[in-house]
Amino acid sequence: MEQLQGTKRSKQREKIFYALKATRSHPTAEWVYEQVRGELPKISLGTVYRNLHVLKQQGKILELDFGEGTRRYDAFTHDHYHFICEQCGSVKDLDIPQQADINERANGSVPGKVHSHRLDFFGVCTDCLNKV
Repeated sequence: MEQLQGTKRSKQREKIFYALKATRSHPTAEWVYEQVRGELPKISLGTVYRNLHVLKQQGKILELDFGEGTRRYDAFTHDHYHFICEQCGSVKDLDIPQQADINERANGSVPGKVHSHRLDFFGVCTDCLNKV
């Protein structure tokens, strides 16, 4: 198994990171816990939360909050937008280029320097639209 660069080797952290890398679903910590528990039955939910925090601090994953009261995690840290279904809560990556000019436009309106932005799109996914 490939070791995470810049971290002390931890089997638990590696399993958590690779569980996230294997999905595009933007899961919760509880989902990660259920996935990893299959290989590490003695792991606790608290250990999963602690390791997610370390991975986030190291810039290896993103922690996302879409206002639903639950944080989600994303191992794909490149700049990208998300679509959130307001009915089922699914989160999808959007394959559209980020609008870098937004940062420049915002710089004229803020008392500081804009380095990046986050833009999320909300609506109803195809699966939920087709349920009607």
